[in-house]
Amino acid sequence: MLFQYRYGGHTSVSSNANHTTLSFAPDLLRSPTFFVGKLNRKIAFREAISALHDVVVSDQRFKPRDKSDYKEWAAQQEAIWLAEYMAGYDQQAASQRIEVLRNELEALAVQKNQLLAPFYKARKSYFDYLYKKDRDAWFVLDPVITIHPDELFFECFSQDESTYGRLGANYNVFKEVADFKCGTTNIDYSAHLYNEFQKIRTYKETDFRIDPGGFEIQTSQEELYKEVKIDLPDSWVRGFLQVSSAMTLPSVSFDLHPLDIYNFCLMLRRFKEKQGPRSIRYILKPGEPVKAVFEPWNKEIVCQRSIYTGSAAREIRVWGRRRLLVLERLIPVAQKFTVHLLGTGLPSFYVADLGDLNFTLGLSGWTANDWSRAGNFDLMAPREDVSQENREKVFQALQKTWKGDTGQLATETGLDRSTITHAMTAYAQGGKVMYDLNGNVYRLRELSREPLPQEALRFSSPQEEKAALLLNDSTIQQKEEALAEGYRLYGSIKTRKRSFNCELVIDKDERLIGGHCDCSFYIENKLYKGPCEHMLALRIVQARTNQKSS
Repeated sequence: MLFQYRYGGHTSVSSNANHTTLSFAPDLLRSPTFFVGKLNRKIAFREAISALHDVVVSDQRFKPRDKSDYKEWAAQQEAIWLAEYMAGYDQQAASQRIEVLRNELEALAVQKNQLLAPFYKARKSYFDYLYKKDRDAWFVLDPVITIHPDELFFECFSQDESTYGRLGANYNVFKEVADFKCGTTNIDYSAHLYNEFQKIRTYKETDFRIDPGGFEIQTSQEELYKEVKIDLPDSWVRGFLQVSSAMTLPSVSFDLHPLDIYNFCLMLRRFKEKQGPRSIRYILKPGEPVKAVFEPWNKEIVCQRSIYTGSAAREIRVWGRRRLLVLERLIPVAQKFTVHLLGTGLPSFYVADLGDLNFTLGLSGWTANDWSRAGNFDLMAPREDVSQENREKVFQALQKTWKGDTGQLATETGLDRSTITHAMTAYAQGGKVMYDLNGNVYRLRELSREPLPQEALRFSSPQEEKAALLLNDSTIQQKEEALAEGYRLYGSIKTRKRSFNCELVIDKDERLIGGHCDCSFYIENKLYKGPCEHMLALRIVQARTNQKSS
């Protein structure tokens, strides 16, 4: 999916002993959006924007070691090893011959290194250049900034497609607001900017501006424009919409003291798991402190300062816990953290209350963008059909106020709350609206200038689309059986034409590690192209059953 931006110059930071100016270059291809003010909450803003940077550069996917140097050395040594092995028939003569050959090889190696030294030097410089370019490439999609009448907020998504970050700042963060125009735009946000953010100090006056002058550049100054075209994988955009739309779903919520988050991070820093399950098991009992059990060590952290106020006991497991280290920088400036859990293996959200600032960390069910999420992809399925007329009525009402909850929008439009909720969910899935967990309101925010092809983004493979159809057009029965490495999920799917029998082997981290089905897709591809639609449908039914029972 191609995104195109046009910036009026580059984002710049000027800093001296007494003054710092942050000037962000907005996207000129979008409707004019700007903001000019002076920072008041400098340290809190510095830590929050730095945490947002940690989300943008986050990539916790497995990276195998580079063994190319070893393989090159082994190939050179192969002749020597073979000669040493065959030296048994005349050890003395062979040893002398080996010594002569070794000396010749060493001389050739020295000569080779001398001849190739310029190449090696150039290659090193090239890789150093690539490393720096990769740091810029980490900013896969320039952060989205939205200016509303009551606050402005940044949104971003990680490179590994698993972590969402949102930084909101109400106008009390600024002691002086000169001018602003509401709207959404992308801002030029380069890698060196992070180091400049670290120079923000309480004793230095700090100007903050999304440059309004960028929209007044004349055509004769075309050389000042910066064209950027980014071709994003559909899975990246789809992941962003998945996490955004997940915020609109019902969740189990509770507050954690900053020291509880500190203890979580300390546990993750001190211990490194070598086997599964790698999850946090939250044990929630009404009127009792929140308990978090870190598996596989089964080390329990009792959050004595954080009492669960819910009405029913719950036990919820979440994976991808090392992404919580993003919150470390916020601990000293946070008043509390509000946790929103959708269910076992489903996305979770951590909202840091920083006073006039708030930071939302959204985590997908698993860090790895793999078959682990086989039970989560139906988050983007439509909840209920809403007529186009009612959708437009709700959207127009939101455009007037820029934000609103279901009650306010229901009063404005005369529609019932259920219709409002379903319409807003559809717009969230289309990237036009986001749900603000901190204020429990819907906010107008258009992710891209052009409408997103929602139908193309809804499913990541034809098998997912077929699995969604199976849920409505077939009878599915599923059972579970405990195994040493996890459990076995098996069952039957009866369609109008025939029945399919399939099974899945799930490890302790809820990942699919094996399976079998008697359909043609599995017979032809096994699991090399992912699970078939029958396996996926079985996994969805299991996830929904577990969610209802919990």
